[in-house]
Amino acid sequence: MILIREATADDVPVIFDIRLSVKENILTNVDAITAEVCIEYLETNGKGWIAEIDGLTVGFSIASSNDNSIWALFVRPESEGKGVGKALLDAAVAWLFANGATEITLTTGAGTSADQFYERQGWLRGAIDDDGEVRFTKLRPF
Repeated sequence: MILIREATADDVPVIFDIRLSVKENILTNVDAITAEVCIEYLETNGKGWIAEIDGLTVGFSIASSNDNSIWALFVRPESEGKGVGKALLDAAVAWLFANGATEITLTTGAGTSADQFYERQGWLRGAIDDDGEVRFTKLRPF
């Protein structure tokens, strides 16, 4: 069973561990995202969630209230395909819509499994930018 709980600053080390464990959408500049930036998203500019299975942290998501976006969503490779990503995405989307968002956006690498995942979740696939990132949009149902 997947347990979803709110992420805190104490989770930052495991968030970084998960982020660096992925096989796609690899973080090429590890200095670009600092612990301070992550904590700012968790405590000031958004909210985050941790997914646990049998007491092990297997994924996280972070929503940005600054621009109503999914700032990050990552799952350990060995936990993919178990519903973890969907549960984390659902938590972030519900929180953003509950806080007044009418449209949520995110970007991910084009042609990746994440690209396919967001399409399967019903997100509207948009244009690919010069960096090879595809933009997705989800509108609040009325």
